[in-house]
Amino acid sequence: MSFKKELISGVSYIAIAKYSGIFVQLVITSVLARLLTPEDFGIVAIATIIIAFFNILSDIGIGPAIIQNKELTINDLNSIYSFTIYLGGLMAIVFFSLSYPIASYYNDKLLIPVCQLLSIPILFQCATIVPLSLQYKQKSFKFISITTLLVQIVAGCLAVVAALMNAGLYALLVSQIVSACLLFVIYYNKARTKFNFKVRFASLKKIMSFSIYQFLFNFINYFSRNLDKLLVGKCIGMYALGFYEKSYRLMMMPLQNITFVITPVMQPLFSSYQDDYKILADKYVKLLSVLAYIAFPISVVLYFISSELVLLLFGTQWIEAIPTFKILSLTVGLQILTSTSGAIYQSANSTKNLFISGCWCAFFMVTSFIVAVYIWGTIEAVACGFLVAQIANTIQCFYLLFKTLHYPINRFLKKVWKPLCISLLLFICCLFSFNCLDLSNGLISLGIKLVLSFIMYAIFLQLFGEYKMNQWKSVLKK
Repeated sequence: MSFKKELISGVSYIAIAKYSGIFVQLVITSVLARLLTPEDFGIVAIATIIIAFFNILSDIGIGPAIIQNKELTINDLNSIYSFTIYLGGLMAIVFFSLSYPIASYYNDKLLIPVCQLLSIPILFQCATIVPLSLQYKQKSFKFISITTLLVQIVAGCLAVVAALMNAGLYALLVSQIVSACLLFVIYYNKARTKFNFKVRFASLKKIMSFSIYQFLFNFINYFSRNLDKLLVGKCIGMYALGFYEKSYRLMMMPLQNITFVITPVMQPLFSSYQDDYKILADKYVKLLSVLAYIAFPISVVLYFISSELVLLLFGTQWIEAIPTFKILSLTVGLQILTSTSGAIYQSANSTKNLFISGCWCAFFMVTSFIVAVYIWGTIEAVACGFLVAQIANTIQCFYLLFKTLHYPINRFLKKVWKPLCISLLLFICCLFSFNCLDLSNGLISLGIKLVLSFIMYAIFLQLFGEYKMNQWKSVLKK
């Protein structure tokens, strides 16, 4: 199968599962947001952030290394799988033991049972690394998509049932625990990797040069991505963190349902061109060009429908999340583009430069968050810091990436300049048009804004865009 067909096929299967899951996710989130308090979400957010750190320690970059390395034998894979079991068990025990100091640090005893229960997914998520990576390596995108969607539905429904049974914040734990266990069982039965009590370190050495920098990137990226929530929870409070977390999660939905549909497919396919940077860069820039025409307008539209979106999805008790979400929405376009860069660094066997890029990202993020929290001390200021850091990160990310690929940066800029200008024009028009609207019905207001935004963007695209409306079908197939 050709690269084009494999890309379209892989993205299509994952997109169907992702977009089918949007409705499920929105319904479940809406129900839980009305049954639980912002403080409940804040407490679980802290525990989840810490879990993510332990998952990074357990992963150490093994997943992408397995996909990239074409010379691993069955014995190598079984040995690596056994290593992940041992490491996952160790991380789960450590996290369970740290539940008391974590609760003491945040002065909240509810974190003790929450952290102890969430030590369970750590083990199962780690045990799933090798079986899941093998499915990506074999390009089993259809199987992965169906599995993800079904598990999401089952786990989400069980969380809602738990909330209706007055389980409180523990309802938020159900989804994570059930998802981790089900995914492990399914992927293990599919891959049939074998556990060996003795680990062959020669097998680990085969992926170590690749995985070590991937691990270091994941490690530093964790802090740059989660320091804002850690600081808000500690310095501003769990109540404020609940609003910030809800805004952040809502902002992430377009990102998860656009690039997270594409990026799982990218490394398995682009790695075929790891020895030819020119072809790799050309195909990547074409993809970025299409994404730019989608990503930037989404940021603009989200900014102007923020009030309607938050109130309709979560209810009036979350009204304080609106200003924060409004600011965070402006970062969506930049994040959609930069989130694809990791797969290209991996495909080019340049995880060292991926780590360097991650260090710069961490510097921008950490600096902006510390300044925002300790000078202004509001979640809106933290959101502004996030926006500034994302702008700086986008510049350094693509500069280093195209330097790595020996590709002229001006070719990339020519591809994204037009969609950026068109989106700025859309922003200005929406600013004047929507200020005239004064609708009390949120659903009607949301519908009108979406329709007007689409019409204006279609007109601008037809007048100034690189691709006309009747050309998009052929462009997406290229």
